Amino acid sequence: MNFWSLYQHGFARIAACTGHAAIADPPANAEAVLRLGRRCTEEGVAVAIFPELCLTGYSIEDLILQDTVLDEVEQALRTVVEGSADLLPVLVVGAPLRHRNRVYNCAVVVHRGRILGVTPKSYLPNYREFYEARQLASGEDERGGTIRVGGEDLPFGPDLLFAAEDVPGLVLHVEICEDMWVPVPPSAEAALAGATVLANLSGSPITVGRAEDRKMLCRSASSRCLAAYVYAAAGLGESTTDLSWDGQTMIYENGVLLAETDRFPQDEQYAVADVDLDLLRQERARMGTFDHNRRTLGARTGDYRRIEFRLDPPGTDLGLERRVERFPFVPADAARLAQDCYEAYNIQVAGLQQRLAAIGSPKIVIGVSGGLDSTHALIVAARAMDRSGRPRSDILAFTLPGFATSDHTKGNAHRLMRALGVTAAELDITPTARLMLKEMGHPFAEGEPVYDVTFENVQAGLRTDYLFRLANQRGGIVLGTGDLSELALGWSTYGVGDQMSHYNVNAGVPKTLMQHLIRWVVSSGQFDDQETDETLTAILDTEISPELVPGEEMQSTESKIGPYALNDFTLFHVLRYGFRPSKIAFLAWHAWHDREAGDWPTNFPEAKRVAYDLPEIRRWLEVFCRRFFGFAQFKRSAMPNGPKVAAGGSLSPRGDWRAPSDSTADVWLRDLARWECPEG
Repeated sequence: MNFWSLYQHGFARIAACTGHAAIADPPANAEAVLRLGRRCTEEGVAVAIFPELCLTGYSIEDLILQDTVLDEVEQALRTVVEGSADLLPVLVVGAPLRHRNRVYNCAVVVHRGRILGVTPKSYLPNYREFYEARQLASGEDERGGTIRVGGEDLPFGPDLLFAAEDVPGLVLHVEICEDMWVPVPPSAEAALAGATVLANLSGSPITVGRAEDRKMLCRSASSRCLAAYVYAAAGLGESTTDLSWDGQTMIYENGVLLAETDRFPQDEQYAVADVDLDLLRQERARMGTFDHNRRTLGARTGDYRRIEFRLDPPGTDLGLERRVERFPFVPADAARLAQDCYEAYNIQVAGLQQRLAAIGSPKIVIGVSGGLDSTHALIVAARAMDRSGRPRSDILAFTLPGFATSDHTKGNAHRLMRALGVTAAELDITPTARLMLKEMGHPFAEGEPVYDVTFENVQAGLRTDYLFRLANQRGGIVLGTGDLSELALGWSTYGVGDQMSHYNVNAGVPKTLMQHLIRWVVSSGQFDDQETDETLTAILDTEISPELVPGEEMQSTESKIGPYALNDFTLFHVLRYGFRPSKIAFLAWHAWHDREAGDWPTNFPEAKRVAYDLPEIRRWLEVFCRRFFGFAQFKRSAMPNGPKVAAGGSLSPRGDWRAPSDSTADVWLRDLARWECPEG
């Protein structure tokens, strides 16, 4: 495979075009279509759609019934068909066509010198400024029909699907303007029948507020239909006798806006986006109700006609025309990030509050290290106590220093516990750890600097053992602090260790979101206390470390298991969409290879704005696959309760992720081996 080709990774490039309509001048409009078609070919576009009735202009009124106009439409259509022979995209062109006793408002689907089929408009508006029923006939009842165009009988009806045989998942359906505005649009049924790209050729004059209405409908259609929705409206050149036009174009995918153009343009323009066909397929496979709906409506969706064509897309590097978030769990948009943090924090607080109330309002026992995870769990616990009307002294917080605990982190832990007003204590685990290591005959007990996994887990296990026994002694429950990223990688000590607790508020929070949650707690004034805010800010600047191995150099978690930025990127795309490692690497390179490109989350430290090349991305992707698929599941299969937080999913065996504990990572490693690792 060519690693750099978007078409090799399940994408298809789509364009929504608008230009300068020439009223009742089909030859000029045909040339405009071909001009944009040539530009789209240069960019590797698979499907290009144009506005409603673009070969005549939408605002042609009664002129649409003039034979001279309709004759020239047929000739202009021949021009487009002949001119498309050397073009890559499927061109979806609006034209009025004669059929039997009437004229129909049609979308003509053209590719490589032939017409694949013709879709008529189903629902004709005849209210307010619209009078379409005066001139045109509805095509809603033309299912299974044919129309004669250019001496050839062609498929005709709203029941046509256009499928690319060499681009898996690219299945196009077309509807026209008003079809989108009815309660059950043709595109909804077409999606159930298998369409993944829903195109709308629109006239739609602009009035105040209508652009937002269109966006709402397009977004909703793409979300409900688990599809891409591509919209192109008429703009320049349309008659302004009583109306005006804004040339709005946009492309949505599963509720996400991928691309749009400026409204009221001065020239031809088009929105271009790479639609993720794999993502849509995965969403439909996961959401069983989608197919249930298809079976319920089988009488309407079972007879759609499938027209196949061969696209022959380029296999070269075309870049990637879509925004790929560096941090899929952390939106770069400041307002959206603040909203996500508000919801995530309150999900955790509400979950803990309910659990405490349901089991008799015990005290909370928590280990506080001075690191991000335990810090966040502690401030969640403090807010849960506040909301329950209980004193924060019912939180029994312990810092449990070991052989490598630094004064910095221990100092932060004490400072935070003091600022929050919880019941604080320090319990040094090193004497007990020395005794255990001695009883086990470990070399460290004899003075040898052996810092193996046993040495580390003796400390991690003792901390949890103490917390559970303290909870027994003092009428409490142990609050877990481990996060979603650690669960994914198995970066925890199983059983009597940090893998276990009575309830874990952080189980659904990825590591990359944790720092932003703490920043939000400070910036939004959740505690309105200067010492608390200053301490939280100091903790944010602390290196992520388990602090289990003594020595001059701080033990770095990320040097062992990889940057959490890359691990969370992979986790999101594995857990949410089930993507292949090769595709994840392709996306990761586009997101991470240039630190200056794209947006970073608000307040993200400048010093941590790094870039990763493809060999490094691949290296850590392999580590992730080995740990996630081949090692860590047994820890997740026995994980304690905790709330799902991120839309990307949770790893609870009772929630988003159910997997055998004795599987292997071989199939994912074989996918990694399918492609070379060029420097690019």
